[in-house]
Amino acid sequence: MSASHAAPAQAPTRSRVTLQVNGSPRTLTVDHRATLLDVLREDLGLTGAKKGCDHGQCGACTVLVDGRRANSCLLLAVAQDGTEIITVEGLAAGGELHPVQQAFLDRDAYQCGYCTPGQLCSAVGLFAEAAAGHPSYVTDPTRPSGQGPVELTAEEIRERMSGNLCRCGAYPNIVAAVEDVTR
Repeated sequence: MSASHAAPAQAPTRSRVTLQVNGSPRTLTVDHRATLLDVLREDLGLTGAKKGCDHGQCGACTVLVDGRRANSCLLLAVAQDGTEIITVEGLAAGGELHPVQQAFLDRDAYQCGYCTPGQLCSAVGLFAEAAAGHPSYVTDPTRPSGQGPVELTAEEIRERMSGNLCRCGAYPNIVAAVEDVTR
C-alpha cells in the first residue's frame, strides 16, 4: 500500500481521567462510551447510585457533580475529568449521617430503598439551588430571580424532587423529611 493510501490512524477509545469522588481523587482509564454511573458502580465499587431506567427519567442514579444534581446515567465519564462527584456514600461525614439521611430514617421516607440514594442526593442538591435563589416551576413568577433564597414549601419540594421517582409511593414521607431539614 502506498503512503498516500495508508489506513487512517485509529482514534483512542480510552482516556485517563481524574475524578474527585467523595473527597478523594480517583484516577482511572475509562472507555469513552462509559457513563459516570457505570464507572462509579463497576470501577469504583460505589453502588449507591442505581441503574433504574438508564435514560435519565427516574432519578435513581442522581449524584452531585460540582455541587449540582445530575443523572449519572446520562454523563460520559470521560467528560467529567476534574469534576467533584458526591455520591450517597459521600454524604455522611465524621461518622454522622447527613441531616437528610437522618430525616429519611426518622420519617420512614423509603420503602424498598431502591430510589433512596438518588432521592437523598437530589434533596441535598435542591437545598443548594433554593439557597442560591434558583426558581422552580412553582416559584412565584413575580419574585425576582436570585433575590435571596427560595422558601422551600411542600409545593416547592415536590416540584424540585419530581425528577426522582419512587415506585413504592413514599412521596409524602420524602417531602416531610426534606421539610424537616429546612426547619
